[in-house]
Amino acid sequence: MGISGNWEHRRVESVSRMGEIDRRTFVKLSGASAAALILGFGPFTEQVWAAPRFSDYPFKLGVASGDPAPDGVVLWTRLAPDPLNGGGMPDKKVPVQWQVASDEGFGSVVREGTEFARPELAHSVHVEVEGLDPGREYYYRFKAGPELSPVGRTKTTPAAGATVAGMSFAFASCQQYEHGYFTAYRRMSEEDLDLVVHLGDYIYEYGPNEYIAPGGNVRNHVGPEITTLPDYRRRHAQYRTDEDLQAAHAAFPWVVTWDDHEVENNYADEIPERNQSVAAFIRRRAAAYQAYYEHMPLRRASVPTGPDMLLYRRIAYGNLAEFNVMDTRQYRDDQANNDGTKPPNAQSEDPNRTLTGAEQERWLFDGISASRARWNILAQQVFFAQRDFDFGDGKRFSMDSWDGYGGSQNRVTDFLASQDPQKNPVVLTGDVHASWANEILTNFDDPGSRPVGVEFVGTSITSGGDGSDLRADTAQTLEENPHIKFFNNYRGYVRCSLTPEEWRADYRVLPYVKQPGAPVTTRASFVVESGNPRLQTADTNRVPNAARFSPEVEASRIEAQEEAAEKQERKRRRR
Repeated sequence: MGISGNWEHRRVESVSRMGEIDRRTFVKLSGASAAALILGFGPFTEQVWAAPRFSDYPFKLGVASGDPAPDGVVLWTRLAPDPLNGGGMPDKKVPVQWQVASDEGFGSVVREGTEFARPELAHSVHVEVEGLDPGREYYYRFKAGPELSPVGRTKTTPAAGATVAGMSFAFASCQQYEHGYFTAYRRMSEEDLDLVVHLGDYIYEYGPNEYIAPGGNVRNHVGPEITTLPDYRRRHAQYRTDEDLQAAHAAFPWVVTWDDHEVENNYADEIPERNQSVAAFIRRRAAAYQAYYEHMPLRRASVPTGPDMLLYRRIAYGNLAEFNVMDTRQYRDDQANNDGTKPPNAQSEDPNRTLTGAEQERWLFDGISASRARWNILAQQVFFAQRDFDFGDGKRFSMDSWDGYGGSQNRVTDFLASQDPQKNPVVLTGDVHASWANEILTNFDDPGSRPVGVEFVGTSITSGGDGSDLRADTAQTLEENPHIKFFNNYRGYVRCSLTPEEWRADYRVLPYVKQPGAPVTTRASFVVESGNPRLQTADTNRVPNAARFSPEVEASRIEAQEEAAEKQERKRRRR
């Protein structure tokens, strides 16, 4: 993308502080509060590096935008000439200029200003731009010293309540750096989308080769398992150096939420997966949350306070869609019956246990009740529909999913059943490293019961390594769970196209991720008609779950996967 125009001679119309945490907040945190003790913050440094000369190009982590609104968007970058060695920046704040233009050549700059990149926030920059027109495409860039950033493209949402004929977005999750290349993001950047929704596991916390994909890993994490703020910053930086990921960030605004690996696998609120003190884990969570904020295009409302960070929020797209962006990690009760895959039990069926926390649950119900959008989206992390792993008379559920929190699952299902069908609830899910399409029933034990919504589960970007069309349990899973209409094991993402009349979901898959440059194809497509929460197969040229490889190839893939899974389980038990 080209850059033109004389930056130095432009009149700076405003110096925004919208993306900067105010000093009083950090002075307060630096007192005797628990948050200050956990984070170890003092007041912001006031020493300015006014005319920087960087040791290397400072925009190695690219640019991003996010949380679009009708009048603006968040712009993000981070100055890091040496990303994997602390960033390579001095302990000084650096002025960073930013521009937003209506054209890629920056001949028509519509907003500009200056932010400080501060060492307390790893020299990241968050600009909350205002005063833009609704439903418009814009371009943006940054400048620090003599250096210009890459150019990003973003888009505002339509005016509140505006009639919208259509939109498209993609959602993704689970990008274990070691397991493969982020080619899916390159293919995503080539799509025509309005935004991207990321549902968690943006990074993984493991040390090198602690989590091995079937067939082995192709890249290595830098440093051991991450637990401190410098650790989390370096891991985010390593992921952000990937050029395919940068391309997708630069192409569209993103709406992000986390799952578990942004902190630690399967943590629940203040309860870690592994044996460590609550105090130690809270310090770890605080570090992880801060690093997450530093590397995401999030608004000031999400600035973390110690180990807490408000991430659930709403983003509307005119009268067509409303995204309820959820957080199913920070407020949940501990997994029932010591986690794992277990039969239903007294804990998992306890109606008082919660996955979302009572406050977020009320927020969700109040928002959907008041919504006038045609499609009401629950953008969240873990499998919502019932998924029975016992291929017989009994039942076994994942205690980490909604099945392990029967009270929460029933309350949400009952609430959706009480709403007008024209609310059109759609659940978006990540986490499980495979593609699924589910109907949400009023009673999952009765296949003939009324559906109240649908769930689209996206596969991983890389986690699990090269995928396959079938798994050893594909046929049995579909037979045991008739409300699950599709199950596929390739890597990729889901592209969604919405109109007032229908929702179309295209499962975009890659044949491999252990080598770069894979093509993308649509494995299957489903349509949901407004007011009719049933999944209809739209891609009539393909039969869902038909094998794409010879039986011999498929068998060898399945055998390798099962062997690797057994090794991982033995390793987990030793811990």
